[in-house]
Amino acid sequence: MMEEEELEFVEELEAVLQLTPEVQLAIEQVFPSQDPLDRADFNAVEYINALFPTEQSLANIDEVVNKIRLKIRRLDDNIRTVVRGQTNVGQDGRHVKEITRDIKQLDHAKRHLTTSITTLNHLHMLAGGVDSLEAMTRRRQYGEVANLLQGVVNVLEHFHKYMGIPQIRQLSERVKAAQTELGQQILADFEEAFPSQGTKRPGGPSNVLRDACLVANVLEPRIKQEIVKKFIKQHLSEYLVLFQENQDVAWLDKIDRRYAWIKRQLLDYEEKYGRMFPHEWYMTERIAVEFCHVTRVELAKIMRTRAKEIEVKLLLFAIQRTTNFEGLLAKRFSGCTLSDGAPKKVEVPPPSTNPFLEDEPGPEMEELTMDKGDLDQPKKPKVPENPFHGIISKCFEPHLYVYIESQDKNLGELIERFVADFKAQGPPKPNTDEGGAVLPSCADLFVYYKKCMVQCSQLSTGEPMIALTTIFQKYLREYAWKILSGNLPKTTSTSGGLTISSLLKEKEGSEVAKFTLEELCLICSILSTAEYCLATTQQLEEKLKEKVDASLIERINLTGEMDTFSTVISNSIQLLVQDLDAACDPALTAMSKMQWQNVEHVGDQSPYVTSVILHIKQNVPIIRDNLASTRKYFTQFCIKFANSFIPKFINHLFKCKPISMVGAEQVRKT
Repeated sequence: MMEEEELEFVEELEAVLQLTPEVQLAIEQVFPSQDPLDRADFNAVEYINALFPTEQSLANIDEVVNKIRLKIRRLDDNIRTVVRGQTNVGQDGRHVKEITRDIKQLDHAKRHLTTSITTLNHLHMLAGGVDSLEAMTRRRQYGEVANLLQGVVNVLEHFHKYMGIPQIRQLSERVKAAQTELGQQILADFEEAFPSQGTKRPGGPSNVLRDACLVANVLEPRIKQEIVKKFIKQHLSEYLVLFQENQDVAWLDKIDRRYAWIKRQLLDYEEKYGRMFPHEWYMTERIAVEFCHVTRVELAKIMRTRAKEIEVKLLLFAIQRTTNFEGLLAKRFSGCTLSDGAPKKVEVPPPSTNPFLEDEPGPEMEELTMDKGDLDQPKKPKVPENPFHGIISKCFEPHLYVYIESQDKNLGELIERFVADFKAQGPPKPNTDEGGAVLPSCADLFVYYKKCMVQCSQLSTGEPMIALTTIFQKYLREYAWKILSGNLPKTTSTSGGLTISSLLKEKEGSEVAKFTLEELCLICSILSTAEYCLATTQQLEEKLKEKVDASLIERINLTGEMDTFSTVISNSIQLLVQDLDAACDPALTAMSKMQWQNVEHVGDQSPYVTSVILHIKQNVPIIRDNLASTRKYFTQFCIKFANSFIPKFINHLFKCKPISMVGAEQVRKT
């Protein structure tokens, strides 16, 4: 009974003191022990059996029990000491927390004290700064004011949340009053130095005005804008007088003088006033930009008044000189003043490389000449965008109709010249080297188109490009009609001639005049030319879409013109098919009219077969050789001829009368 109770006690003890293997291993490493009681796998039964191995050893049981009780008391004392120690730690923690709270209060007090001292210092600086600012303003000590005003404004920002305090609010109002007075005073100083009416003050800028510009940087932006506006207006006042609309130098033929004048003015400005204004004001660029705006308005006004006097050469001359000047501006300036964005840093070239000292004209807008070329040439490296492009030359756009009308006239003359040359020189010579070659006139036409397109895109990428596209469409159609379709040959007979329609309607048995070798070569040449025009027109459409403004791309469509050239190709193939088909008709007619019932002997080859083969051998090699560069169209010709000839041949077979019995027997034997 006692053993069972001991076992239950041991099991309950193990359940309570069961530790994980990791924890037990850690305890053994920290507190190594040989005592069986400290082992994780302690077994009470084995331990008791070890203490009392025999019945005789039970005589010492009282001594063993006393030792165990002593050990238990020691463990209880150790546990009590540890528990009490933990209680003391809690009391020490509360004590430390109270000390920390006191330290935090001291920190807050220190921070508040520091803030108060800083605020008092700022208040002292603000009060003294406002007094000094007012005194320096009265004495126009702008150099000292520039630095002091910025400091006062920065200090005043610290008191923004204290504006409810009357003294602080009063100091703020004094600062605003000083800023207002400074702005008015500086504007008055500039008005005196550079009056709106009258001549500029002789001599260079004074140090007072240079320091005043530094002060204007700190004041509200309106002051700086007013200074810039008045100075530029005064600087360009002479220009408006010299180039008034009624002056001879104001017209387009003397447009160079405008740009020469501003070059001199900019050089004069940099020499006399370059150091007066801060570099970040970009005054040189601002003067140039304002000159461009004024010039654009003035040129537009005078061109409206004298529109009838504008000729294409004069217009191109003015545009070329203007775009050269815009390119010169792009070399010298960044264009940062053209937008509201943050200015970019601009490196000012040294005097030896100043573009305004260079007087080299840009490339002339050359006359359109007739050189061989192709629209599909390798692209040139992309040129950096010119921010000044169009700043003046935009005014010429409303008058580009003069240029478009000129190109309309030139292209009309070019087409008439092509027609005259074809009549004078005749069709290509009938040999394998030249037969079927592309007519040289089509290459000339597209070279001219390319030059027109490039030149017009330099003038404008807007509506004028659409107008030019319309002109291109007009003369592509005229070329197809007058040069290609208009020169397709017609077969001649005793009746006076045979067209495509008459070929379709010819009567059986009629004599048909075949195309000559020269005419076959001409048809092939026109077909090859139409194919070249079709492919190049597609390239032209792509190039036009690249050049024109994105908003106008949908209005570029040359599909109708490409269809026109496709029609020329189709008609040319049909002519070749109908010519060969018509040449074979007499043989087929002879076959159907032959008295087959009288045939008693079978020969090697019938005359009508010989005739058909002869016509095919005559025409097909010529057509093949002349369409060597366009094999797909030779294939189309062969297919169309087969589709036309075979049904006709079968139809004539059905018309043949039965042969004689003797002839049929001979045919069977063979």
